[in-house]
Amino acid sequence: MEEPELMNLWKSYDKKLEESLSLNRKNAEEITKMKVQSFVGAMKPWKIVTLLIGVGWVGLGSVIVTDLFLFAYAEVSKFFLFSASIQLLLTAIAIGVYVYQLVLIQQIDSNEPVVKTQEHLAHLKSSTLWVTRVLFLQLPVWTTFYLSESMFENGNAFFFIIQGVVTFSFAYVAFWLFFHIKPENKDRKWFRLIFDGQEWTPVLKSIALLHQIEDYKTEA
Repeated sequence: MEEPELMNLWKSYDKKLEESLSLNRKNAEEITKMKVQSFVGAMKPWKIVTLLIGVGWVGLGSVIVTDLFLFAYAEVSKFFLFSASIQLLLTAIAIGVYVYQLVLIQQIDSNEPVVKTQEHLAHLKSSTLWVTRVLFLQLPVWTTFYLSESMFENGNAFFFIIQGVVTFSFAYVAFWLFFHIKPENKDRKWFRLIFDGQEWTPVLKSIALLHQIEDYKTEA
């Protein structure tokens, strides 16, 4: 075989190899995008159930608290009213975040650009951290809703000490978590214990998969 023919054959083979590699990278990218959509989509049923429970809880609780404020304010414990109001307010904020997350999940599409999907996942990740921080702020009011004025009028030193320690401990934990639940603590044991589940793991897996797509493009 003449040298020009050999060179042409080599160039032809090299072109086919490059086309094959390009096709494989493209297929790998599409498969990865589909996996991301599958991971994120698996979060949707759980969030819908949580959202429905939250809406029911806030709806029923709001009716009860409103009735007590309007018709039984003088008789009912103020500790209960204000504790319940704070709890319902924080839950309502969490409901709003869950609605926002469902919109984000719905917008994630395997056909959209990788950068857009990364943006949705970043918002999903940050909002998951925020909603968890907000929900932990409820901890102190679970130690005060059962209190009444008569308990303080008739209580002894032992009651005040125990109640104070319990409420302070719950408040300390709530605010500590509020200020420490952030991405840089993701490798801590307590962080993994809180977020090891359907709320967090699919997001991290999806982000890792999108990094693989970036690696494909870098190799190309």
